[in-house]
Amino acid sequence: MTSTPLPGGTFTLAEDLTVTRMGYGAMQLAGPHVFGPPADHDAAVAVLREAVLLGINHIDTADYYGPYVTNEIIREALHPYPDDLHIVTKVGALRDAEGN
Repeated sequence: MTSTPLPGGTFTLAEDLTVTRMGYGAMQLAGPHVFGPPADHDAAVAVLREAVLLGINHIDTADYYGPYVTNEIIREALHPYPDDLHIVTKVGALRDAEGN
């Protein structure tokens, strides 16, 4: 965890669940229009690793992003996951092969 406080501090969601108010939204890890792979895969991995190094302990993602691309990058960059990292997702949205 970081020794420098992050903007907004932390927020306790439950007795055993406290997250940084500043999280990381993984949507922008995918390619243009949130579809396909990123232009720079290695940079996407580096961004995630740096976010966690800075103390971010929750990442927002969805299978819709890519689709599946961001979740694969998250796994590659951060697995095995730190004990205090929380990866949250949204469900229900679908895309076709053209990104619609």
